[in-house]
Formats: sequence, structure tokens, C-alpha cells
Amino acid sequence: MEHLVEKTVAKKQIFAGKVIDLYVEEVQLPNGKTSKREIVKHPGAVAIIPVTNEGKIVLVRQYRKAMERVLVEIPAGKLEKGEAPIATARRELEEETGYKCETLRHLTSFYTSPGFADEIVHLYIAENLSKLENAASLDEDEFVDVLEVTLEEALQLVKEHQIYDAKTAYAIQYLQLQQMLGEKYE
Repeated sequence: MEHLVEKTVAKKQIFAGKVIDLYVEEVQLPNGKTSKREIVKHPGAVAIIPVTNEGKIVLVRQYRKAMERVLVEIPAGKLEKGEAPIATARRELEEETGYKCETLRHLTSFYTSPGFADEIVHLYIAENLSKLENAASLDEDEFVDVLEVTLEEALQLVKEHQIYDAKTAYAIQYLQLQQMLGEKYE
């Protein structure tokens, strides 16, 4: 696979933000020529599939400025520096939904857009949920509605393009596959 590797020749940071940093890298291609790559550096994130004891999926509805629209998504959030993904998952579940869980299990991790970004999302399933008496607060610039839906209702939200992001579509398809296989969410 070494014949596919691009070697970085030069690297320049052109933006440092609260969520992302942007670099332009000059790379030497496998054929010896050079090219430029614009790379988004991201600290990583978690996403959680919360399933109630009644088998409902807890989702959040929020406005996404980049899309200029409201989307329905599974709870998710950015890793804080030095924070373990499982701790981030617990925190985000509580902040965004007002639920805590007894069982939190890592399912998989995946890159969101490896063509230009290094963001990795760690996907968890949260079960044995209970409502918090004193729910943690959302970030000051975050506003969400919490929904509890059946798998069938979630699939309808996908058809209606209310669920329109990859992590949530992946989560819904995961649950659908588990149901088709007659398995508990393993």
C-alpha cells in the first residue's frame, strides 16, 4: 500500500477556530508530482443512539446553520481536550436529552469525510435510560427539541428528509438491521 501514500512536503495553517482548524498541505504524489490538499482538523466527536426501555429512539431536532434548516439527529457532540469518548457520550446524552443511561456500549467509529477532514465519530448505543431530575444544561448557543420515536417513525423521518445526516441515517439503519435479524442491539 506504500505505493498509494502521499508525503507531506509543506504544511501551512490558514485558520484556527473554536471547532476546526484548516491547513493547506503540499504533498508529493506517488508518481513524484506535487499537489495541494486542504485539510480540516477536528478533535473528533461522539454520537449516541439512545433507546428507551419501551424501545423508542431518543432524537433531537435542531437548526443547522450550514444547511440553513432544522434537522432531526441522534445526540452528538465534540470531544473536549483530554476527555475520553465514553465520557463525552455520557455528557452529551445528558445535556441534549435530559436522560442518563446505565448501559453505554461502543458500536463503531467512522470518519465523516476523509477526503478533506480527519473528524472521527465514535458511535455508542445507550440503554436502560432514566430521566434526570436535574438535567445538565445545553451549551449557551445550543437549542434543541427532544423527540422519542419508534423505528418506523424514524424511517419515515428519513424518507421525509428530516433525518438527513450520515451519522443518524447510519444509526437508524443499524437499528433496522438488528430488528430484521431479530437481535437485540448488539
